[in-house]
Amino acid sequence: MRAVEFQQYGGPEVLRAVTAEAPEPGPGQVSIDVAYTGVNFADLKARAEGYRVPELPYVPGLEVSGRIRALGAGVTGLAAGQEVAALTEGGAYAEVVVADTTTVFPLPSGVDLRTAATLPTVLPTAYALIHQVGRLQPGETVLVQGAAGGIGTVAGQLARAAGAGAVYGVVSSAAKAAFAKEHGYDEVFVGAFRDPVRQATGGRGVDLVLDPVGGDTLRAGLASLAPFGRLVSFGNAGSAEPWTVGQPELYPLGISVSGFSILTLARTAPAELRRLSEQAFAKAVDGTVALPVTAEFPLADAAEAHRLMGARTSTGKLLLRVNA
Repeated sequence: MRAVEFQQYGGPEVLRAVTAEAPEPGPGQVSIDVAYTGVNFADLKARAEGYRVPELPYVPGLEVSGRIRALGAGVTGLAAGQEVAALTEGGAYAEVVVADTTTVFPLPSGVDLRTAATLPTVLPTAYALIHQVGRLQPGETVLVQGAAGGIGTVAGQLARAAGAGAVYGVVSSAAKAAFAKEHGYDEVFVGAFRDPVRQATGGRGVDLVLDPVGGDTLRAGLASLAPFGRLVSFGNAGSAEPWTVGQPELYPLGISVSGFSILTLARTAPAELRRLSEQAFAKAVDGTVALPVTAEFPLADAAEAHRLMGARTSTGKLLLRVNA
């Protein structure tokens, strides 16, 4: 089969097209003939920093859509040829990938393979951030970092559908701000946001902050919270050193901080992930949310997809076309 791997860490240029043996499913797994692969920022961190890379060489990629190729021992309820979307632990930049059945989802009615490739990581993550972890209530205000990215695009729509009083976003350019305003955001701040948030909320701050960046951005998010506000950390895109949030930050206004990682949840609580994903996918089926695919690349051009995402100019979702 064809695949894209890297044998050392570095820029997009370390990605190489290779020929490899197609993997076989083990017990409780299926192999999938990949139609589309989603490109995520975690893929860039894997390539550049070794994020969640067990060993080299490594084939990146965390989500796919396609058709089941073969069933491993003990697998029931799925069939060869069935169209599915799947969350993987890597290996998705390839024509064939293996996934545990707990993270393999038959396509909902009316969802095609191209759309399905946008679902496995982004939609459950955004749903968890707004509902399970963020616990957004009707009338509350929310601030989302990276509002024009995949998760940000969906989170804005979910917050609006949940009855948020106001949905604010943070982006890095005016073009991204315009994109975000088309997907549920009332107001979008470019760059610095702490003072503009206070001004927009009459000095009160927001009830919920969603932060995938970390570091100084997370600190500014904490400073933007209203009394009893919540911040959910779901990434460290800025590669900042970890720091401790404690009594001095939490006590004065009764704020709280929590975290979420869909990849970790897949390992620690797969049944919860499945329940979460099914709830989230329903929001795409009923039209509550839509995640636009703004760029699509052939598998061999994965490096170009990484360059686009790494330049921080992309919006929506990026896909690799494999066998579509």
